Amino acid sequence: MNASTHSQAAGPAAGKTLFEKVWEQHEVVPETVDTPAVLYIDLHLVHEVTSPQAFSLLRAEGLKVRRLDRTLATMDHSTPTDPDEVFGRIPIKVESAARQVRELEKNARDFGVELLGLDSDQRGIVHIIGPEQGATQPGKTIVCGDSHTATHGAFGALAFGIGTTEVGHVLATQCLLQRRPKTMAVEVGGRLPAGVTAKDLILAIIGKIGVGGGTGYVIEYRGSAIEALSMDERMTVCNMSIEAGARAGMVAPDATTFTYLKGRRMAPQGAEWDRAVARWQRLRTDPGARFDKVVPFDAHMIEPMITYGTNPGMVVPITGSVPVRDNDAVHAKALAYMGLSGGERLIGKPIQVVFVGSCTNGRLSDLQLAASVLQGRKVAKGVRALIVPGSQQIKREAEALGLAKIFTDAGAEWRESGCSMCLGMNGDLVDKGQYSVSTSNRNFEGRQGIGARTLLVSPATAAAAAITGRVTDPRDFLAPSPSVVNA
Repeated sequence: MNASTHSQAAGPAAGKTLFEKVWEQHEVVPETVDTPAVLYIDLHLVHEVTSPQAFSLLRAEGLKVRRLDRTLATMDHSTPTDPDEVFGRIPIKVESAARQVRELEKNARDFGVELLGLDSDQRGIVHIIGPEQGATQPGKTIVCGDSHTATHGAFGALAFGIGTTEVGHVLATQCLLQRRPKTMAVEVGGRLPAGVTAKDLILAIIGKIGVGGGTGYVIEYRGSAIEALSMDERMTVCNMSIEAGARAGMVAPDATTFTYLKGRRMAPQGAEWDRAVARWQRLRTDPGARFDKVVPFDAHMIEPMITYGTNPGMVVPITGSVPVRDNDAVHAKALAYMGLSGGERLIGKPIQVVFVGSCTNGRLSDLQLAASVLQGRKVAKGVRALIVPGSQQIKREAEALGLAKIFTDAGAEWRESGCSMCLGMNGDLVDKGQYSVSTSNRNFEGRQGIGARTLLVSPATAAAAAITGRVTDPRDFLAPSPSVVNA
């Protein structure tokens, strides 16, 4: 793949980038050498893990939430996905999770924040329900106490994660102190080959520029391959911008964006919709605008990808081998944890767990892709396959389309929505030493459980591994299946 990196020539800019337009529209006080900018925040998304201390700060200072109409809360990270626990037939087994659920319920009630609670039919992973509800919109500044807030940049929003103290600042002031990042364009030309997904694309990008390649930058994903992606696929790409070290990732809004948003609960309606679209269309990067760095990619050169180490930049094509790197202590430590050797091929490696879900790959189209592989087949003996929709709405849609039955008929577990096995804090865990083929976004030591070994992949690759019980090229199983493709 061609991924050389270069900076554009210096000189006066002929126009502004998407990022520059959104940033400047929200700059309350410009930054100086000594002080960061004060940035206005249009939408603050809240969940149960990073908010308790922030609400405690407000109580201690006698403060209210400044803009309730720009604050939306949900439960996702520590919530169980077992239906009996979700609907109260049995207590939540993980006490820390139960406590966080109770605290957010109390805080939302005390401060008047709209909460999609555990029993809400609109609840889901925070980065899925924002777009789903129409709260995520082009040109907005969006923050959340979660690093994968970059997901919302797929709509042309400037979205990024913040820390617990900053969550308190935004609740109290609706503003945030920020240094202005630099700009990077990732230009992806051509089209993705058959069997290659948006997850493979972003893993390939991270593999090339590295987990620190985006540090200090906001990435704008551009080019014909990006424009051809659906909104679900664009969200997958932007979601993992943080894994490349970037502050945020963005895609310019277009007809695909507007079609997705129209008619959603929190989207503009009537004449206001027409005015909003006209405004959003002006956000695109101007011809001649300059980026601080440009990274070109050829989409047609990308294959299905799989990680082998303990960060997402340790990634190879599924047909490749684990790299050999002498005198690299970090590489050696990662391979020792993963139980792998340099030069070893991953194809055919036995696996024990498959997870399809997360804010990266828990949307309806991800489930459709996994179902197209699993339909009429069985999960291999000794493999646990967990399928977790990203929201209750997606769960209902998947059940109405027959996807859930495909999963359960194959022998997979079908759960309630939540972050689930993406992170080991809600009871959905991978045992020590087990290999988990996962559609999530992080693979550091212990991410899915103490001693768990995570291989990050697309939903198609995960489903293929579930069938064979081994790392498998998904293209071996991706024959068209009308009942799923037309769903």
